[in-house]
Amino acid sequence: MTPKNTEPLLRVENLRVEVPSRRGALTAVDDVSFDIAPGEVLGVVGESGAGKSLTGAAIIGLLEPPLRIAGGSITLSGRRIDTLPYEAMRRVRGKEIGVIFQDPLTSLNPLHTVGHQLVETVRTHLDMGSVEARGRALSLLGEVGIAAAEERIDHYPHQFSGGMRQRVVIALAIAASPRLIIADEPTTALDVSVQAQIIALLKRLGRDHGTAIMLVTHDMGVIAETAHRVAVMYAGRIVEIGSVRKIIDRPSHPYTAGLMASIPRTSGPRGRLQQIDGTMPRLNAIPEGCPFNPRCPKRLSRCRHDRPDLIPSGDADVACWLYLPVSEPTHA
Repeated sequence: MTPKNTEPLLRVENLRVEVPSRRGALTAVDDVSFDIAPGEVLGVVGESGAGKSLTGAAIIGLLEPPLRIAGGSITLSGRRIDTLPYEAMRRVRGKEIGVIFQDPLTSLNPLHTVGHQLVETVRTHLDMGSVEARGRALSLLGEVGIAAAEERIDHYPHQFSGGMRQRVVIALAIAASPRLIIADEPTTALDVSVQAQIIALLKRLGRDHGTAIMLVTHDMGVIAETAHRVAVMYAGRIVEIGSVRKIIDRPSHPYTAGLMASIPRTSGPRGRLQQIDGTMPRLNAIPEGCPFNPRCPKRLSRCRHDRPDLIPSGDADVACWLYLPVSEPTHA
């Protein structure tokens, strides 16, 4: 269950990320707001190019230039972090925010043993000597499910399988007991059985340590197994956010409904898989009005001209004109 009556650990408000171009700034993340409570897993889903990973990169201060935060605020435990100088943000990243990337090889140095990398991370963020830090490293490897940690700690990354490397990356991410973890497609390159183990590990972090997790993925199966709430992104905006059961069982936004209809079912009636016609718009060609309107089977005339903000719809918020108290009767 989602933690109740708990102040958010992370609060993102009206975040805007831009990239300059010859024709002016293009908006890659557009007015995105959400929060995550301690112990909560927020899943962030959408097609490639929706802005999921850029939102995560903005939170941890790792946007690749020329991308930049152009508006809004990011607050961690009541402290604003998007305006911190580079060195101050580097200290936050690792100690207060852990990061798990899709490809563990980008997070691990092939020239050093995993033990060396863990010990360095622990000593960077915690006041420990080398012997104590090595003990902490051994404990971390055990916690993430690496057997024979005393032997494996002195192995190099290439001596681990893909799933084991991802476990090492998770150990690095939690080395300083961060309160928030940004996990960007952490199971994409793994087979199904290893995926299940990584999902169980992430869930245990939230349950046992109160860690808040932002889980970025395109895999709704992973979301269904892991998340308490889901934010669905399209063309840089959140189009629907709500409880995982609401989003999966009763999606409101036509884009969310299309995503759900494209997932194969393992039980119940099995009709033909649906697809969403068209493609995600390029940053320099985002349409006027609702960005989804050219692909939407339920668009109204105003969808072509007016951009909807998030509107309460039961136990979710949805950016769709269909959910105004009095909806417009005329279809396009």
